[in-house]
Amino acid sequence: MITIDGKWIMEGLDRSDARRIKTIEELRNHIDKFGFLPFFKGGIEGFSLEELTVADSWWSGDISEDPWMWREIIAGEGKIAYGKLFRGRAGFISRDWFPIFASYRRDGYDFDSRYEDGFASRRQKKIIDILKEYDKLPSYELKKLAGFGKEGEKNFEGTISELQMRTYVIIRSFRRKRNKKNEEYGWSVADYMLSEKLFGDEHVRSAYGMSANEAKDKIINHLLKLFPDTDIGEVEKLIR
Repeated sequence: MITIDGKWIMEGLDRSDARRIKTIEELRNHIDKFGFLPFFKGGIEGFSLEELTVADSWWSGDISEDPWMWREIIAGEGKIAYGKLFRGRAGFISRDWFPIFASYRRDGYDFDSRYEDGFASRRQKKIIDILKEYDKLPSYELKKLAGFGKEGEKNFEGTISELQMRTYVIIRSFRRKRNKKNEEYGWSVADYMLSEKLFGDEHVRSAYGMSANEAKDKIINHLLKLFPDTDIGEVEKLIR
């Protein structure tokens, strides 16, 4: 994605290109096959939903081909993890690969242990503590309940992004706000959930026996098999 005159310009494929992901079912199959997929173009050529779809299908409002709408459907299904999972940007991770990323990103720490050892902030703990009490929460409610705002904690977006990158939190679904007449309005907002509540404690932590370096090497080697001409430095940047 590039920005020209303040507008987002997507970089995608021609409609006639055989590599193109044409439907949400093809996207699900692609994620399951490859294990994970960034939303927008990054350091690995051809490894993003943006580069595998048609540019003019984005934000078209046509649910049959609009990737922006697909993300809401996939997040809502709860079978594939969605959130800011790659360099603080959005992406998907399959159920099978999520424990590998959890092992790498957490380095064997459940959140409480990370906090007790001084590797997590008080702001992060406030968010985690609130999400423990609820199945899921929209961002505006989570922000309020966790004490973020003008007179409270700062940098909600940065804090929730870091928790997603550490695999503790995922985006479970999307919703639009409602006015006093119960009418929907505005853009869709994310509902956040603890990843253990989505996939279960046992599954999310099932690769904890693997060290962070072993998990990292597994991810890197997988990507290098898929994209053998890619510089290893770019791979490390993407999954960091």
